Amino acid sequence: MKPRVLVIFGGRSGEHSISCSTAAGVLQNIDRSKFDVLTVGITPDGKWVNVPDNPDLYRLEGDSGATIAGNASRMDLVPGEGRALEIVLDKGQIVEAADLGDVDVVFPLLHGPYGEDGTIQGMLEMAGLRYVGCGVLASAACMDKPTTKTILTEQGIPAGRWQSITDYQWISDRDGVLYRLGALGMPVYVKPARAGSSLGITKCTDAKELPAAIEEARKYDPRVIVEALNKGIEVECAVLGARRGQAPRASVLGQIKVKSTDGFYDYKTKYVDHDAVELVIPAPLSVEQMTRAQELAVAAFDALGCEGLARVDCFADIETGEVTINEINTMPGFTPFSMYPQLWQEAGISYSDLITELIELALERPLGLR
Repeated sequence: MKPRVLVIFGGRSGEHSISCSTAAGVLQNIDRSKFDVLTVGITPDGKWVNVPDNPDLYRLEGDSGATIAGNASRMDLVPGEGRALEIVLDKGQIVEAADLGDVDVVFPLLHGPYGEDGTIQGMLEMAGLRYVGCGVLASAACMDKPTTKTILTEQGIPAGRWQSITDYQWISDRDGVLYRLGALGMPVYVKPARAGSSLGITKCTDAKELPAAIEEARKYDPRVIVEALNKGIEVECAVLGARRGQAPRASVLGQIKVKSTDGFYDYKTKYVDHDAVELVIPAPLSVEQMTRAQELAVAAFDALGCEGLARVDCFADIETGEVTINEINTMPGFTPFSMYPQLWQEAGISYSDLITELIELALERPLGLR
């Protein structure tokens, strides 16, 4: 029998519609001759529901995307059994339960908090289910940008200059925080510590802009990171896990070339105004710098304990040859037109084959500590 893949998408984060768009691409391109598919959507308030296996329902159209709507049914996974149930509720009481059969592997297409941050990974570990992508620690550490940079720095991997701001620090000593940020110079980028898709990010060119930028980031996360400007062009490397005992694989690097004058890759540029960006694959790096960036990407993937897939974002200074790791995304943009699949397309791995590879890697992975 074909392995059964539970595809989960939507979720509680601000990237709900982006997750739905990712699912549309996967559902359209997963090899149905190799896998059976069961689809589960998570509503913005956290309810799990059985949703149609129809990619057309979940695409991102213009600046609006799909939203998973709740209904009277709930999806559930039976811990230790690898089975899915659909439960029908009436006034909070269970009136019907249907066995939806075995689940061999879960593909959590969730971006941001409550999905990419180790939370669902922990639940799946407790349930004894294999899943695509990074485990609990790697997911949590890579989701939290200050933690990522701290681990990389401890491993001798260049991660730039930054300052983090906790909720308590901002509430109790705002002036002290702003004074501390002065060491970074200008410009800086103010970001939520645990958000993605460029949500809540502000570029500041004057210290007077910092309080408003920090408050904007805090709308998405009480923890904030402020990053100094890194010289060079922004490039990305797709890293793909390997069979046990083998080395992770790094793609060539690609450049996101923003056509606007400030070069700021914000949410609108990333998902709505597609004509405002160009994906340059391979990036305009020397052979030596390309090799250096690939080595650092694999080293970062390994240092954080990543599995399956991750996109490692870097800055490459063409003049000096230096490469700095900016962040690691454990569930990167994964539509057919996103950078991660496009980089592997350049290497001859089609989008459909990439999905197959990720699922097969997950199926081979042992349960429990590894």
